[in-house]
Amino acid sequence: MPGNEQQTAAELNRLEGKEKSEKKERKAGEEAPGIAYIFTSFNNTIVHITDLAGNTISRISGGQITKHDRLKANPTVAMFVAKRAAEIAKEAGITSLYVRIKAQTGSPAPGPGAHSAVKSLQRENMKIISIADTTKVARGGPKKKGGKRGRRV
Repeated sequence: MPGNEQQTAAELNRLEGKEKSEKKERKAGEEAPGIAYIFTSFNNTIVHITDLAGNTISRISGGQITKHDRLKANPTVAMFVAKRAAEIAKEAGITSLYVRIKAQTGSPAPGPGAHSAVKSLQRENMKIISIADTTKVARGGPKKKGGKRGRRV
């Protein structure tokens, strides 16, 4: 039957395509880069690690480490947040990171956990390729509430 031959040829082509599309195994010396987004405010620290395509590998916040609201932005808690995120990323095969630090818009500096989070990532044997500050800068924007002379108490 000629129909069966066509089906088997189509199945063989499909199987060959599957074999080609399998992920390549990384060699021991190769780097597998990722991106670490560190958001620090004066209330919390969030470490979000993705691959270069933007697929989330791990996202850990201060609230997952401690249940005390006053400690979520603490540098010690930020260290444990980064450590846990790095462990998950290592299991996924990430060995080096581009770090993007972000603070709240309008704040003068990143929160207290930014520096300790980067140091903790480095201590976990992650190679830091670059560090960039991606905090948004307000440029005028809408009028603030309170009127011409501000809030009078």
